[in-house]
Amino acid sequence: MADKELVLISHGKMAEGVKASAELIMGPQKHLHTVCLLPEEGPEDFQKKFEKEISGINPDDLTVFADLMGGTPANTVSRMIMGGKKIHLIAGMNLAMVIGWLNSQMNGTDSDYITAAKAGIVDINQMLAKMKK
Repeated sequence: MADKELVLISHGKMAEGVKASAELIMGPQKHLHTVCLLPEEGPEDFQKKFEKEISGINPDDLTVFADLMGGTPANTVSRMIMGGKKIHLIAGMNLAMVIGWLNSQMNGTDSDYITAAKAGIVDINQMLAKMKK
């Protein structure tokens, strides 16, 4: 696996759950990290945890997937970016996106994470109905 690092950030423990699910499918991932905003924490607490998690990571090797655009985790990292921090941040994280990132790292290829995330959203009932026709 390449030496790129992916940090999943979320409200509650969603990031930890997505990581656990990705590792269930792909095996243990040493380059996959999580930072969770817990109910008793505010933006400052989250930022401290995030900064600790990314310390020592080359910004060129760092990608961050956030659970929700406009939420505290994404907004906190966005403020860091606006303050001059070099971080590649994508909001709207889902498991398909994370697996796409992991596959691209294993294969040494580039991946369009947004397309992977969108492709993972399927109305199964609608798909099955079309198959019956």
